[in-house]
Amino acid sequence: MRILHTSDLHIGQIMYQYYERFDEHAHFFRQLEEWCGMYNPDALLISGDIFDIQQPSAAVRDFFNGSIVALHRRFPQIKIVITAGNHDSAARIQADREVWGLADIKLIGHGPASDVLESEDVWQDNFIVEMPSGFIVALPFMSSVRTEVLQSLLDSVARRNIDGRPVVMMAHQAVTGSDITGHNDLGNLRTFGIGDLGNGYDYLALGHIHRPQTLGCPLSDEDDTTTTYPAGVARYSGSALHVSCDEQYPHTVSLVDIDTHGGTVVLQRLRINELRHFYVLPEKGSEPFGSAVEAYVAVDEFCDKKRSGYIRLRFDGAAFAALPSDFIQTIYKKLEITGNEVRFNPQTICENKEDEGAESERPVFELVELQQMTNPLDFIRRTIDSYPELNIDDLENDFREIEEELLKGEREK
Repeated sequence: MRILHTSDLHIGQIMYQYYERFDEHAHFFRQLEEWCGMYNPDALLISGDIFDIQQPSAAVRDFFNGSIVALHRRFPQIKIVITAGNHDSAARIQADREVWGLADIKLIGHGPASDVLESEDVWQDNFIVEMPSGFIVALPFMSSVRTEVLQSLLDSVARRNIDGRPVVMMAHQAVTGSDITGHNDLGNLRTFGIGDLGNGYDYLALGHIHRPQTLGCPLSDEDDTTTTYPAGVARYSGSALHVSCDEQYPHTVSLVDIDTHGGTVVLQRLRINELRHFYVLPEKGSEPFGSAVEAYVAVDEFCDKKRSGYIRLRFDGAAFAALPSDFIQTIYKKLEITGNEVRFNPQTICENKEDEGAESERPVFELVELQQMTNPLDFIRRTIDSYPELNIDDLENDFREIEEELLKGEREK
């Protein structure tokens, strides 16, 4: 069984409240299409966070639809399986599943209900994709992992898998021990032990953490192109793009070959050539800027040499305090010559700062995100890691009951 594994597309992301990234995502999808043609996988797995916000615009949805349809039209033999992440609206993803099913593309929005084991229905079929080459257990983001439910799915596959086909499981979860460098919500990220996700898979296709890594293996392994492991591999493919300027590491798509259930897993790391990279000026390890003039000169030189990328500036404490009031606007003006190819991160780095507020911190939510969160559940889903006592499935059921009561009241008027 051969799969291509990617995750955390974050389509529709607007960097620094100003820069759209459609061309960067289109560049990524061109590479994905090239790899599909080159390696002819049995399945393409996208393990969550399709969109960057819960309510993507019509243009964002159109881009996603067009990109996936183009892949399917060119490679109809490849099974495409897509699951919702914590940035996605599970209900909206789930609502589209029947339409996408007409093209034999599998979308999963909602995870198994908490009481599903009490059901006599064959609920497992909603999450199991059976193929001639193997099985895929497709699970979206779940705020609380119920090990007995996940194990039930894997046990159901085991009963069907009489000929020893490979078993792949998808999950969008933060697993204890993973390297979360680059995530801005370090203190709020709720993690689960790898054992909480059950056992019986040959490859666990993880999403949620943006740094590519194979759990239980040193990050130095990422320097290799191809590695062979015994079955039972759990891996984050990493995000499609650098989602923040703190993700200063290569991003990849995972090409995975599994010979048989319980056999060997051959992992090939396909390096993503991103359209725009992130840079810090001056580079870390050198002295920070000591004046606004030094920064202006460096930005001009960058625009002349690189002509593309995201830049963030470093100042020493005294220079930061003395920046002119029009400094940010001056930088934006200088970048106009590049036609938005060189893009500016206004959250300046200040070193040796004397006060707590000298370095601006990125807010948890951009203004545009908050403006689009018309449903309180959207905010709750995005902050659920901060409230481990909450069960998002129960909350969604409660909200649906409230909505039904309100609609009932409206009809009775």
